[in-house]
Amino acid sequence: QVHLVESGGGSVQAGGSLRLSCTASGTVPSRFCMAWFRQTPGKEREGVASYDFDTSTRYKDSVEGRFTISKDSAKNTVYLQMNSLKPEDGAMYYCAADQGPCTGLAVYDYSSWGQGTQVTVSS
Repeated sequence: QVHLVESGGGSVQAGGSLRLSCTASGTVPSRFCMAWFRQTPGKEREGVASYDFDTSTRYKDSVEGRFTISKDSAKNTVYLQMNSLKPEDGAMYYCAADQGPCTGLAVYDYSSWGQGTQVTVSS
């Protein structure tokens, strides 16, 4: 069982930046995929970015070029650097993980989830 804890959310004005962190603990596989999702009230949870054990990354089209996902393997921590934030980026951001290679950015691709961290972007 992998336990995920997110941090780094907050409030920022449009155009600003935030960095989210997610640390995995427990029985962490040597090959596993970590990702970030987000959700706003009344909408489905959507995948934002993933980081595979082979260091490959994938992004949602609307964040490509603005967000960067990275990982410190020694700390089992994945980061999401968010730049040029827009009001529509405001959401609850969730960290997710699954054993093995990343297979996509769908909710069903991931078995472990964090509690979420709130990001608010004001115009």
